[in-house]
Amino acid sequence: MKRLILSVAVPALMLSACAGMPGAQDPAETSVPVSEASMPGFPADLSPEGVAAADDHLALEQVDGAEAMAFVARSNERALATLEGDPRYEPFRQQAEAILTATDRIPAPSFLGDGIGNFWQDATNPKGIWRRTTLESYASGDTQWETLLDIDALARAEGRDWVFKGASCLPPAETRCLVNLSDGGKDAVVVREFDLTTKAFVDGGFVLPEGKHRISWLDADTLLVATDFGPGTLTESGYPYIVKSLKRGQTLAQATEVYRGEAGDGGYGVSASVFRDGEGAVQAVLINRPLDTFSAQTWELVDGEAVRLDIPERVAIYGVQAGSLILSPDEAWTRYGLTYAPGSLLAICIPCVRPDPQVISNQATQIFEPTDRQSISSVAVFDNRVVVAYNDNVVGRVATFRNRGEFGWPRTDVAVPDNQAVSLGDSSRGSGRVFLSTQGFLTPPTLSLFGVEGGTLTQLRSAPPKFNASTHVVRQYEATSTDGTKIPYFVVMPRDLALDGTAPTILFGYGGFQISFPPAYKPEMGKLWLENGGVFVQANIRGGGEFGPGWHQAALNENRQRAFDDFAAVAEDLIARGITSPRHLGIYGRSNGGVLTSVSITQHPELFNAAVIESPLIDMLRYHELPAGASWIGEYGDPRIPEEAAWIADYSAYQRLSPDVDYPRVYITTNTRDDRVHPGHARKFAARLEAQGHDHLYFEDTAGGHSNDADPVANARRWARHYVYLAQQLMD
Repeated sequence: MKRLILSVAVPALMLSACAGMPGAQDPAETSVPVSEASMPGFPADLSPEGVAAADDHLALEQVDGAEAMAFVARSNERALATLEGDPRYEPFRQQAEAILTATDRIPAPSFLGDGIGNFWQDATNPKGIWRRTTLESYASGDTQWETLLDIDALARAEGRDWVFKGASCLPPAETRCLVNLSDGGKDAVVVREFDLTTKAFVDGGFVLPEGKHRISWLDADTLLVATDFGPGTLTESGYPYIVKSLKRGQTLAQATEVYRGEAGDGGYGVSASVFRDGEGAVQAVLINRPLDTFSAQTWELVDGEAVRLDIPERVAIYGVQAGSLILSPDEAWTRYGLTYAPGSLLAICIPCVRPDPQVISNQATQIFEPTDRQSISSVAVFDNRVVVAYNDNVVGRVATFRNRGEFGWPRTDVAVPDNQAVSLGDSSRGSGRVFLSTQGFLTPPTLSLFGVEGGTLTQLRSAPPKFNASTHVVRQYEATSTDGTKIPYFVVMPRDLALDGTAPTILFGYGGFQISFPPAYKPEMGKLWLENGGVFVQANIRGGGEFGPGWHQAALNENRQRAFDDFAAVAEDLIARGITSPRHLGIYGRSNGGVLTSVSITQHPELFNAAVIESPLIDMLRYHELPAGASWIGEYGDPRIPEEAAWIADYSAYQRLSPDVDYPRVYITTNTRDDRVHPGHARKFAARLEAQGHDHLYFEDTAGGHSNDADPVANARRWARHYVYLAQQLMD
């Protein structure tokens, strides 16, 4: 199945820290031990009831509640006066909008039938247009686009705040597509069938009401759907656990059940995937049943019946080739006396892992095994080859592997630029091509087309620079964490930087969900921060995926503190090198990075003078109560279990705020329509800071969702506010 799925890279804008310089203090001398007795919000009883009883801001969890909206309005008024009233705001906003709406950006391509599809937003079309062209036209200097669907016009006509969330088209012709439309940027979408030949929604076609659907085309008249089928059909996290076959003309109530998990399942909901070869023929239909955030059972639909496959529960399945699964286990996998390493790429025949396999060999074939400083970032599966993009000490590499059956998988390395990120884009199995992009902190993206048969890499487009990169250089260093682990980090700093601890520095981190952060071109950061003399630092702390599953699993659950220690170690290393100092060091994180930044401020307020805490998780003792928090229990632990509540309470920033500690003035921001990370986290943290007398800023936008992809013009205002705040705290 072909998908045009829109995703927004986690935005990163940050600074570094410096100590050991004139005027800097030894962090050990400035750390303030805080007892639980000095934390008025810390519950005496860590049971869910005790945590709720100690929470004096529960009303702010009501998304559109009167008290919550009054708090938002009052906080927004103060924040906007402080940030948008700054004389730097308007120049920053204009510069950011020029970047985000520039018409010379590389249009992100996807293969669409015989041509190329793209979703495009600019100042004229802030909600965007879905359009297509030919590959030849796309590669030319004068691309001629044909509009398929104008989201701005659709929103006006229907009086809805529609945000395009991608489309899924039926191969091989890909003329019938399921279009996902979000009201205000939420993850939940309305689905409508669209005909590319008529460029109109199909009269009487497939339509699904708003929900967090999991949908795959089985054939032209059949969908495999996991969704809300009525009361009792969603998990605790609000995701589906039932898959049904929906025929054209049927209602959801008439659909036929093909698989059922359990209401107590974790993760992001059950889903069915249909794997096809280059001609569009179905090779396998697999069902993923999540048990928690990272563990899942894999089932196969065989003659309409679901059978469970004998593969690890922690596994990434990249595709099907010649009857074999192409997969990577996230845990050691032993079969018939052979053990396959976590993070390796394997091929194993599907009949080999069915119940009671009747095959000659049950062994998997190893395609690629990363070293301890490498990890797979993306994989494209073709009919007789596999393309692998991987990180090598957090910079990108690419290799192809040819399936020669019993003769193995010979490897061919692909020449890509050094010290840059490399990512695979959309692929066309039928034509044997995949888009490949490269970029660096100071190097704009370049888009190429890779032909897997001939191994040819043809450059299609190169983005023009959006800021003056000649003033800065990139360095990679290592910090030593509390347990001796070496933590790599990148520094983007002025060439002539005086190591006197005065450089305004943003330190970015994430450290969760096995997500890697290699070098990336951030034009708004370059224009608004680097050009003004700032330093940007990206820390590759544990919890991420930079060095494979082990790097992620080292900071799970009871070991979460390691991620926070890693981040603090990078800050201290920046200070020790003289790059910055606590007075000039700020941090930025969003989503899971909001856990990191809020904890960093409460555990090490002496290290930082600024924190942008965006779309954050913060109340970790109640995160499972706020949609869709329970889906992340595999990452953080379950606060309903006393032992796990105890280790979560050791760091949960909302409960550990103290009126006796001098925190820097932080900037907390979120979105009312964020249905992935509940806005209650950010609201309650701001309210408790206010109640304890701590200066802070809080701003809540009313649209955009978790991804902030609803409107580039609004997004420009968001970035301008971020950088005004950081300039106030770190430069003034």
